[in-house]
Amino acid sequence: MNERLLQLAERHGALKVRIATQRRALIAQSAGLEQLLDSGDRLVEGVDWLKQHPAAVGAAVTAVVLARPRRAWRWAQRGFFAWRGWQALRKKLYEAG
Repeated sequence: MNERLLQLAERHGALKVRIATQRRALIAQSAGLEQLLDSGDRLVEGVDWLKQHPAAVGAAVTAVVLARPRRAWRWAQRGFFAWRGWQALRKKLYEAG
């Protein structure tokens, strides 16, 4: 029985070393993703802020429209077409999946 416990302890130690090696490899391989994921987090936080402060967004849009109406109209058109394109793409992806 003692020999069996010794074998299990050796195997346990070897597995712990293997796990530690795999963790270090995973950390090294995912280092490039950290910046990308941070950017995504900031984007989500920005969208949340916009949802929580609609008055500030409305004031900014009003200021832009009053200052440069033609430019605001062009950007509104671009935004509308981008939104429509996104809706169409989302619909096609939903139907395909």
